[in-house]
Amino acid sequence: MTACITEPLPCESVPALPAEYLEPRWYAAYTCPRHEKRVAEQLERKAVESFLPLYETVRQWKNGRARVQLPLFPGYVFTRIALRDRLQVLEVPSVVRLVGFNGLPSALPDEQIRSLRNGLSGNLRAEPHPYLVIGRRVRIARGPLAGMEGILIRRKGVLRVVVSIELIRRAVAVEIEACDVQPWYSDQAGIATAG
Repeated sequence: MTACITEPLPCESVPALPAEYLEPRWYAAYTCPRHEKRVAEQLERKAVESFLPLYETVRQWKNGRARVQLPLFPGYVFTRIALRDRLQVLEVPSVVRLVGFNGLPSALPDEQIRSLRNGLSGNLRAEPHPYLVIGRRVRIARGPLAGMEGILIRRKGVLRVVVSIELIRRAVAVEIEACDVQPWYSDQAGIATAG
């Protein structure tokens, strides 16, 4: 029996990984229902950067009312990883998958997560809102969410902007002053312009 001797491949024949596999980006991890806080805790224990936006509400229980913190985007935890490290997230119990298209996780814009974090760390009041496709598009001109786009609505006499996270098809409604928004139009070439 003869031994097969192989020579190592030259370095240039090994394909380089695309940038999205190496650079940390924000991804939405889809979780089992009502497991968002548990997933965020487990990611924290693994030293994986994550973001679970919460809002406070009052719930009626059999023994009375209580203030509780619930996920702003039920079923999702945002995590910042390089795609090559995605198993660190996917191996966490209760994580179903990373949200994406055609079997590949899709990154969220860094500005969107940064704006949400900044807004929610202040006194911004936010609550979940049904995802809207139609309505008046506006751009937030001032405040912690400046630069974000959304749909203007009126609820209980207060103006709100519904800001959507397209990738996970979820939205939140934030209270806003009329002077802090400007109309936002998209021309036929697909280039958005403030009007």
